[in-house]
Amino acid sequence: MRFTLTDEQQMIQAMAREFAESEIRPIAAEIDREARFPHETVKRMAELGLLGIIVPEAWGGSGGDTVSYVVALEEIARACASHAVVMAVNNSLYCWPVLTYGTDEQKERFLTPFAAGHQLGCFALTEPQAGSDATNQHTLAVRDGDAYVLNGKKQFVSTGREASAALVFCQTDVAKGSHGISAFLVEKSAPGLSVSKTEDKLGIRASDTAELVFEDCRVPAAQRLGEEGQGFRIALSTLDGGRIGIAAQAVGIARAAYERSIAYARERTSFGVPIGQHQMVQWMLADMATTIDGARLLTQRAAALKDAGAPHGAAAAMAKLFAAETAMKVTTDAIQVHGGYGYIKEYDVERYFRDAKITQIYEGTSQIQKLVIARHVLGERA
Repeated sequence: MRFTLTDEQQMIQAMAREFAESEIRPIAAEIDREARFPHETVKRMAELGLLGIIVPEAWGGSGGDTVSYVVALEEIARACASHAVVMAVNNSLYCWPVLTYGTDEQKERFLTPFAAGHQLGCFALTEPQAGSDATNQHTLAVRDGDAYVLNGKKQFVSTGREASAALVFCQTDVAKGSHGISAFLVEKSAPGLSVSKTEDKLGIRASDTAELVFEDCRVPAAQRLGEEGQGFRIALSTLDGGRIGIAAQAVGIARAAYERSIAYARERTSFGVPIGQHQMVQWMLADMATTIDGARLLTQRAAALKDAGAPHGAAAAMAKLFAAETAMKVTTDAIQVHGGYGYIKEYDVERYFRDAKITQIYEGTSQIQKLVIARHVLGERA
């Protein structure tokens, strides 16, 4: 079951599905095995408008809504989670905050080419000591005339190696804590900014995850996004929307594992009958179908609330929490359905299992989502 989609949303969904099936799925296992960034298919995603769905056409995007974005993202993730990461980061974590908080001059330079997919952006918040505790920022930005000088390190930056610009969060007034954090748009070519390493990961291996180091990196004050001290609020509002994208990614991964399990349950026999006729396998498939449907509905509800301009922080956290837990459970059970074959790399469910785990971690762990939801329930966060 899905929300009733408009004709335009269905068209975008169908386009994404056809592209994912014909061009992404055939290379998904190979690029995962080689941990190779898929430049050619990412370029095709740009040509199809998938890298800037939520950005108005005037700023280089496709002019779609959030529901269109999540239904397309689910289709991409169903074929390859790594492609979905690139799409999600560029749309949700980079383009949206620039669109929402940027000046016209900033949008012209740091949004239009990114929404069109000519360049990729990334989001640099996490540090070695600032993961779930995102207020514990150690990267400093010190004002020096008409510029800021940045020093510090950002970790686990998705698309950090391949991106042309980064949205970077820094402490500009340590005494003010979270109210002393500011956001900056930093070109990757800026002197003093380097990519110190690329992580070797369990899953989403074709999407690069990098460490960025800032050593006396001089950034013009005109590239500060929003007002000084507004950075943490920008980060939180960005993550509220970003979590909807991660939920859609998780639904896509779970759906892929479920569909492979259905096919395998029909063709694999044991004790003289297809294993799909055994009650315990049927129970696992029933649980998969039910939780995937629930995760999709939560995700599309959160997207619809965002499109309506309604508060969506709690809905986004619920969607991400439920979808991530669903992805992990469904992919675990998919391996169980496949038995020993599910544990070897020849079968895609092994990859789905590895890819699913990250959805419980990035853009707020499942535990942090519960904290966010509880604070909304108790009225501690507007």
